[in-house]
Amino acid sequence: MVGHVFYSEAMPSDDTFLRRAVAVLTAFRADDDGLGAAELARRSGLPRSTAHRIALDLVEAGLLERQGPRVRLGLKLFEIGQRVPRQRVLRDAAVPYMSDLREATRQTVHLAVLEGAEVVYVEILGASDAPKMPSQVGGRLPAHATGVGKAILAFSPPEVVQRVLDAGLVKVGERTVVAPGLFTRELARIREEGVAYDREESGNGILCAASPVLGPDGEAIGALSVSGWSNRMRLAAVAPAVHTAALTLSRTLAHR
Repeated sequence: MVGHVFYSEAMPSDDTFLRRAVAVLTAFRADDDGLGAAELARRSGLPRSTAHRIALDLVEAGLLERQGPRVRLGLKLFEIGQRVPRQRVLRDAAVPYMSDLREATRQTVHLAVLEGAEVVYVEILGASDAPKMPSQVGGRLPAHATGVGKAILAFSPPEVVQRVLDAGLVKVGERTVVAPGLFTRELARIREEGVAYDREESGNGILCAASPVLGPDGEAIGALSVSGWSNRMRLAAVAPAVHTAALTLSRTLAHR
């Protein structure tokens, strides 16, 4: 299946191959069922022949799977992801609290962690009549535009917050806060109250209340949130429940 044309170029160093393999794997989005050669090359920024060759190597390794003329993320990636200690321990401890929170609020509950200037959603428990959220398990959103992101950043070291500011506060929704001064003042308010809000900042019509999950040093290791329609959910009503769940989860993790 591998034509000689894919190996006609000079063989890359291990470091170069690794960077290209990462570019191919991270080209996939959470809602992709499969990508063809042209789209894989476009998203990865690699020449089509190079992207194709790397994809074939990853298929052989089990990290990608063939789906006709396309490829998709392989089961082995999921298996490896389940071995990540921080996310696994956090998720396993959080799920019972998330279930109680969903039952109490009848809204969608998220668990997320910070990676760079983005949040990664570790678990989502959806409500039956919840709005379609821009978030997905394994998906990412800019941290500054989400309740979970702001909750985490408010309890993160200054250099972490600065990294997000340096990346630029891009507009995600119509009400996303993009002024650095306003954003840092909001983080100060969150540190005082322990609750962050997303008032249609990540998506039109969606509200969110979030609280940080804190480690023993008082810094955020993740965040819980409750999200729902702006015409069906009152932030003031769900915020205390989110805050209580996050505090209880933090204490549970501290004793593990």
